[in-house]
Amino acid sequence: MAEKGKKDKIDFKKRKENVCNSLFEVEHFLCNLDNIARGFKLYKVVKKRH
Repeated sequence: MAEKGKKDKIDFKKRKENVCNSLFEVEHFLCNLDNIARGFKLYKVVKKRH
């Protein structure tokens, strides 16, 4: 535990890298989710025609 008078130093460079990596992962997840939704829509259209 840190003493009451001392503050923990924040490593902003590491925190920035972690945030950028997290945003990158979220962006890819949402893109993949969008592609899955398109696939289901296409499947429904094809299924109705047969």
